[in-house]
Amino acid sequence: MKRRKWDAKTKATIVLEGLKGRPVAVICSEYHISQAQYYQWRDQFLANAPKTFEVAQQTEREARLHHENARLKKLVGELTLELKKSDEEVWP
Repeated sequence: MKRRKWDAKTKATIVLEGLKGRPVAVICSEYHISQAQYYQWRDQFLANAPKTFEVAQQTEREARLHHENARLKKLVGELTLELKKSDEEVWP
């Protein structure tokens, strides 16, 4: 029997059907997979679920850092201009 490869989206769809309450036996016979395979995918899915929310937090953190970086660059630019001005006044 040829081994099938399942993409991540299909695996997630199958697991979510079971998590929503559909009988696992029915899901497995529909997709021609064993119940052991279903439970393996489910455990993997649930173990990685928290990472979904970490990405959102990381994005917020990156946005804050980007904003802070822009603010600091502007401040450095202003201070550089101020120093040039004061140098020109001292050394005409």
